[in-house]
Amino acid sequence: MSQVRVVTDSTADIPPEVREALNIELIPLKVHFGVETYKDSVDMGPEAFFEKLAASSSLPTTSQPSPVEFVEAYKRAGASGASVISIHLSSRMSGTYQSALLAKSMLEEDGCDLSVVDSRTASYGIGMLVVCAAEAAREGRSKEEILEMIDTIRRQTKIYFLVDTLEYLQKGGRIGKAAALLGSLLNIKPILSISEEGEVFPVDKVRGQKKAMGRIVDLLKADYGDKPLHVTVAHANNRLYAEELSALLKQHFVIESLGYATIGPTIGTHAGPGAVAAFVRPA
Repeated sequence: MSQVRVVTDSTADIPPEVREALNIELIPLKVHFGVETYKDSVDMGPEAFFEKLAASSSLPTTSQPSPVEFVEAYKRAGASGASVISIHLSSRMSGTYQSALLAKSMLEEDGCDLSVVDSRTASYGIGMLVVCAAEAAREGRSKEEILEMIDTIRRQTKIYFLVDTLEYLQKGGRIGKAAALLGSLLNIKPILSISEEGEVFPVDKVRGQKKAMGRIVDLLKADYGDKPLHVTVAHANNRLYAEELSALLKQHFVIESLGYATIGPTIGTHAGPGAVAAFVRPA
């Protein structure tokens, strides 16, 4: 039995079979369509979410788990006396991390050996950290070793993503309606990333999907040169875009491992359908 258990939230967008194989404890965020509430990755998966999103006249909203939900998860994870590492969505994007810290304070008298990590990233940026941590735990690495590894991988990882439509950034208040309309008419594809502080920021704007993917290749060459890479490509209900980006990356880099992930309801609410993202780190 592993002496370390890893906990995360549903924004990590880890494929269910991977999560189950590595015994990762999941705490779902919630997605609200009007008065209807669904637990991300529990009550509603990506396919059902994007179908419902397409039929909805207004943007759904999302909410973080309560501290009580974290407490329950931490008790389950630490039930056998295991230490717990809890890795969550950037604190600059959500109150999820704060809920986890509050839960930790509620368990102080219980003697739970718990570390809460602000991933300062999103989607499979979190997932990559969680999977690596869970694999290290299965190998018998100590909590301190795993925490150090998480920090190293986080600093080495680059993330670039494209949104297929500006509609959801506009609906979510990220850009103005006029800018969204003009961008859509001109087929502008913003290339976005996540800063060291854990905030989404624009890297570039390119006309057309293929040119935007080519620009991602240029950015990754500047980041890593000819180093071999581990790559995960995530997509929001558009496997075709993910495969196009993967094929392009294979042409230009030595890819040690390549995986796919599907962007789930919480992240999909803000990115919109058709978004595609590359999560990359050196091998």
